[in-house]
Amino acid sequence: MGEGTGGGGWRRAGFAGAAIGVLAAGAAAGVAIERLTVGRSVRRKARLALDSTGPYGTLRGAPERALADDGTALAYEVDEVGEADGTGEAPGPVVTVVFSHGFCLSQDSWHYQRAALRGRVRTVFWDQRGHGRSARGASQTGADGVPVTIDRLGRDLRAVIDAAAPEGPLVLVGHSMGGMTVMALAERYPELIRDRVVGVALVGTSAGRLEEVSYGLPVAGVNAVRRVLPGVLRALGSQAELVERGRRATADLFAGLVKKYSFASEDVDPAVVRFAERMIEATPVDVVAEFYPAFAAHDKRLALAAFRGLPALALAGDQDLVTPASHTEVIAAELPGAELVLVPDAGHLVMLERPEAVTGALLDLLARVGAVPPDSGEGPASG
Repeated sequence: MGEGTGGGGWRRAGFAGAAIGVLAAGAAAGVAIERLTVGRSVRRKARLALDSTGPYGTLRGAPERALADDGTALAYEVDEVGEADGTGEAPGPVVTVVFSHGFCLSQDSWHYQRAALRGRVRTVFWDQRGHGRSARGASQTGADGVPVTIDRLGRDLRAVIDAAAPEGPLVLVGHSMGGMTVMALAERYPELIRDRVVGVALVGTSAGRLEEVSYGLPVAGVNAVRRVLPGVLRALGSQAELVERGRRATADLFAGLVKKYSFASEDVDPAVVRFAERMIEATPVDVVAEFYPAFAAHDKRLALAAFRGLPALALAGDQDLVTPASHTEVIAAELPGAELVLVPDAGHLVMLERPEAVTGALLDLLARVGAVPPDSGEGPASG
């Protein structure tokens, strides 16, 4: 058997798969050491048990599809006002809140916020191309396939809005890559922001200069990885099946990386951590390879001007290693009057780690734009 599929090649693919796990969490190296102190079979049984517990990822709406301008089918779901209590009614103009998720996640990453807002405000949750239930990008497949750009994602978001909320006021919410998507929408369609957007929330995201992020690691090592990573990813993307086998084989290492770069607190629910692992695991390596170059090229600080004067929320975990809180502070500085919220002891997946803080801040924003009553409170923490 040749080296590519033999023991040595398979083992190397395992470590390559683990490297993809790092990327999926937005980092370059590191692992939670406690994973090395528990037997592998025990950890596997624990993962299986966690997979069967908790409501995470179970909230669903009627499945719909929007077509991007390159023909890619984008999955989205709508929760209507009054849906949860059966009234189906809402006074006054209906505000639609559109949620955009981050890299290697899916619309289900907004689980807690979706549970809290159900029936109270019209919401749209969608999967970015190649993620969740959306198709892999038509522009990325075939011999002439091209990497994804953040600008492309902005056009995708416009297609979802045109299909799911063609009229009426909008509030845009984006986490990480989803926040970058919102910025790209504003840059390309400033008239849409001017005419219809009444509020914006940018969560754990960045307007640019991501090449300066060290992920809590020595700068020299991170820069060395950055130089070789695009080529490595292209090579791994051409051997996706082998890499996926390797990633499964190194599940314990992968789980440690996800926890390290997604969460900051020691008391985070293990079922939530496992839920994050499953979302990231579901992102194919070739999709990771297609998206990765977009982050180095991302620069949308000037696009933030489209949101000036609007009620805005800039929120991040204060221990975020992927898009550090300093990037959120830059965003808030560009949006005078924006509410800046740095959530203590929280990492990159702050909306899962500290859901009450994120949901409360979102409800405050929605109250400011008149989408919910001012005394809404935080709502349920789970569903």
